[in-house]
Amino acid sequence: MMTKQVADAANLGRQPSFWYGLPVGFTSLDLHPPTEQLMEVVRRLRGLPDQERDEADRALRLYVGILNLLDANRVQECALGVHPGESGGFTTSVFTVSLVPTSGNSAGLVVAGLAGQATGSQDEGMRPLQLPCGIGFLSEQLSAAPQSVRRPEVTVPEHIWQGTIAVAAPNTPELIVLQMVTPDLTHADAYRDILLGIARTLTFTDPARSRVESITPETQARTGAAAAMRNDFG
Repeated sequence: MMTKQVADAANLGRQPSFWYGLPVGFTSLDLHPPTEQLMEVVRRLRGLPDQERDEADRALRLYVGILNLLDANRVQECALGVHPGESGGFTTSVFTVSLVPTSGNSAGLVVAGLAGQATGSQDEGMRPLQLPCGIGFLSEQLSAAPQSVRRPEVTVPEHIWQGTIAVAAPNTPELIVLQMVTPDLTHADAYRDILLGIARTLTFTDPARSRVESITPETQARTGAAAAMRNDFG
């Protein structure tokens, strides 16, 4: 498990700082690659044979287009999950963290309202959450999987499982939205547990600072985000 920090408010001025644990098997995409890095990729593309250069150029344009789309939707994290499957293959997933603005000045009231609706809802895919960082809200659903337009011959699953957890960021009108998507419907329960485990590690206090300020290892083991991370991800 590795601890991730997102959105340094001191530097960006408009976004909350928060930390969470990302379990083994997930690899984060670089959502803000340096210009020099992209230019180096372009330079290497120019040295490829024509056919390979065309394929690589399309892949690079797709990557840049995805980065722009994620940035437009205020996605702070995008991680690809690859885990061994029961039949010897692999099962895949995508995990994202995004900031969603709300109307008014209290994202907490929005989450509380959603949690209240979920409490009285007959839909088993909706339920309130009591997380170490505060009140949250979980929803899950099966959605039609997007089909490939460029390569319609490629077989893709008909449906994907999508789990979403919303948590209010403190002192801002924004929701922190954690989302997990996988085409592996057989293991949807396991992916829900992973999503819940990540949400339980979410904290607005730097875990490194908490460790430094803790009086004893025993005290730290009983409290704080560090304890939540150990409980969920070892």
